[in-house]
Amino acid sequence: MSLPDRTMNGSRGAQASPPPQGIYVPVPTFFAGEGTASYDPVTPPLDTKTQSEHSLFLVRGGIKGLVILGSSGEAIFLRNKERNELISSQRKTLDENGYKDRPIIAGTATQQIDDTVEMIKESKDAGAEYAMVLGPGYFAPSTSQQGIQKWFEAVADRSVLPVMIYHYPGVTNNLHIAPATFEKLAAHPNIVGTKLSHGMIDDQTLIAASPRIDHDHFYVFTGLGQNLLPVLTIGGVAAIDGLAGIFPRIVVRLFRLYNDSAAKGTTKEDIKAMRDLQFRICEGEKIVAKWAVIGIKEALARMWGMGSKTGGRLPLAGGFEGGDEEWKKWEKTFQGLKELEEQFKAEGKEG
Repeated sequence: MSLPDRTMNGSRGAQASPPPQGIYVPVPTFFAGEGTASYDPVTPPLDTKTQSEHSLFLVRGGIKGLVILGSSGEAIFLRNKERNELISSQRKTLDENGYKDRPIIAGTATQQIDDTVEMIKESKDAGAEYAMVLGPGYFAPSTSQQGIQKWFEAVADRSVLPVMIYHYPGVTNNLHIAPATFEKLAAHPNIVGTKLSHGMIDDQTLIAASPRIDHDHFYVFTGLGQNLLPVLTIGGVAAIDGLAGIFPRIVVRLFRLYNDSAAKGTTKEDIKAMRDLQFRICEGEKIVAKWAVIGIKEALARMWGMGSKTGGRLPLAGGFEGGDEEWKKWEKTFQGLKELEEQFKAEGKEG
């Protein structure tokens, strides 16, 4: 697998390639925790050492690439200098440890086109191969589908990286990008896919299975691991998933089981195994659905000793409310998932 030429730009004349199919993780951004010399309770500095430890944990577990500075990465709380430091440090970590083939997708969450384009350029310079661009949701109630289309086309025309559309109504004032709009945007040579972070399976089907989209050029990723199996069956290629940041082998196993069984002929035993895995994933995803990045960090700290349970920036600093009492609600499920993750690691089939 080769990554895209980092010298390409968003010309209408050249068709970009989508990222390799596989499970990606919207990684959390790790900050220095309490007790460290550089700790600041308002703006704790980046903890790139833990960030690199986590990145290697993921790719060794079969994760295809990293989404840095998405919603789970608390991107809106980072200065541009920190964004670039985060991307460059993880590109270096991957390259130096034999993972040059694992792409970095850099998120943007700005409203202004020129700022978005500039952020993408800086991300490319820092080592990213793709840009995942969040829709402009400030004026969502007044924004037309034509306006959304032209906004993304303007970004893609100017972008030095291939663009993925990040559709997450929960953080964009309920901005809705209609399937018909996706059909138009998918024809742009520098728009190569989407992350759909919503549970509207009808809209996901109308995009992932649309005969009016070239699905060799435009990939559909679900942003919800709890939807992975259904989305694969309707034409989606994989997931960009939060729980995979805690238990990578489990989510990768479902993805591979689906593709392997489809290639050889799916049996009833395959279907049962996939359903069982999807059930286990759905159980774990409840903490992501309720607590988002706070829950991801809590679980990483408790399950694997990575980072700090309270290692966010305000207003997310402090971890989830209830502390140990809240964790007791999740402990049995997550201990079971950890045991399954370790079982898959011992089998040596991922990574």
